[in-house]
Amino acid sequence: MSTPHLPVAVIGGGLGGLTAARVLHVNGIESAIFDLEPGPQARTQGGMLDIHEDNGQKALRAAGLHDHFLKIVHEGGQAMRLLGPDGTVHVSTEDDGDGDRPEVDRGDLRDLLLNSLPDGTVHWGRKVTGARPLGEGRHEVAFADGSAVTTDLLIGADGAWSRIRPLLSDAQPAYTGISFVETDLHEADTRHPRSAALIGGGFFIALGDERGFLAHRETDGSLHVYAALKADEGWLDTVDFSDEAAAKAAVLARFEGWDEGLRALVADAETITPRRIHALPVGHRWDRVPGVTLLGDAAHVMSPFAGEGANLAMHDGAELALALAAHPGDTEAALTAYEEALFPRSEACAAESAASLDSMFGTNGLERMIGFFTTGPAGP
Repeated sequence: MSTPHLPVAVIGGGLGGLTAARVLHVNGIESAIFDLEPGPQARTQGGMLDIHEDNGQKALRAAGLHDHFLKIVHEGGQAMRLLGPDGTVHVSTEDDGDGDRPEVDRGDLRDLLLNSLPDGTVHWGRKVTGARPLGEGRHEVAFADGSAVTTDLLIGADGAWSRIRPLLSDAQPAYTGISFVETDLHEADTRHPRSAALIGGGFFIALGDERGFLAHRETDGSLHVYAALKADEGWLDTVDFSDEAAAKAAVLARFEGWDEGLRALVADAETITPRRIHALPVGHRWDRVPGVTLLGDAAHVMSPFAGEGANLAMHDGAELALALAAHPGDTEAALTAYEEALFPRSEACAAESAASLDSMFGTNGLERMIGFFTTGPAGP
């Protein structure tokens, strides 16, 4: 059998890849997305995202979906609380409805993008095992099921551990020094009323002693929590996460002396999952290689402490698609224009993320963040 050939192949059906395909479609350019998940409902898509006016929302406008996006915004989600280890509330702001970073459930946003694409655009269950150049800008992509495709334009939107990145760069994400342990508290208002009242209606931060809790209320009424720790890369491997009680005890031992209401975000949780935070080098870039480029985490995975990851991925996808539409018949000119804007944009956000990590988990993290939220980035 001959190998199918596609004009545009997008590897990865996350927010960035979906946005690229949608904006291409709006501009009359069809593409195919290949995703390793077996189907669109294979797993939950994670927690809440704040979608920024200057990048994420800009991408949704290019996709013709901004009005639909406004209908799925989580009202009240821009509220914020900052606490210390003893439970003292140092900063509290309400969502007055006029902020430029409305919150939305990641799954709802993904569904909005998925449902905007023509049927058959996404090919599920296609895990990439490798990709190789064929010359003249064409590439072949091989999948774990033994199939393959060739394409004139290969777009790597496949995340931090991208299989497409090696065509362009030898860089690999490195451990940032921060480990997360994620927990969920379901039906919070009825089953965990104390924690629900503590978190409030929006984003929640508690910091101190180079560690903390980051949390938010989700649209289904659950609480999604990240216990964040400055820890050796191997620390999570010393914890048996198959034993929920033992895992909770190991995490809580790192929060000895903290307010019991904060500790309950781990102690009372229904789920507990480890995750290391990795990042590519700030300023990661590559030389132009014909017929292939990257977007989102594949291009610039960074720590989440500037809140830019999903926004940048969507912005990248839209900008790439718009560049292709603006240079019909000249893919290389389009990719050059896209990457010339991509590199400084992603470097600035990666530097901000790295600086935020240092501020939040440094020795004076709480004081620095109080200053940030009360006097702006120039604060203490």
